[in-house]
Amino acid sequence: MAAVLEQEEFSKHLNTNFRIQFNEGQTVEAELIEVSELSLAGRQARFAIIFRTPHQPFIGQGLYKFEHDQMGSFELLIVPVEQDAKGTNYEAVFNRVIEK
Repeated sequence: MAAVLEQEEFSKHLNTNFRIQFNEGQTVEAELIEVSELSLAGRQARFAIIFRTPHQPFIGQGLYKFEHDQMGSFELLIVPVEQDAKGTNYEAVFNRVIEK
């Protein structure tokens, strides 16, 4: 069963851990720390999510496989957006055309 990559589904799993596979066989734990509100404009539906990982290992911008105990496996394009004392934050942005 394919993961449901919708704002409502990610909101259910806020503050839970995901695993990001960034190299063959290597994973890093990532906490989902933010899910933006769903924005509807015309025929566009938009939202963004933020994950936090430890400082190391640093993974660059790219398409990565994610795993979550409830959501299953899926791929996301993530971009590093901030580093602070708590770790590195990565953002994934969703922008979809709404069917009429």
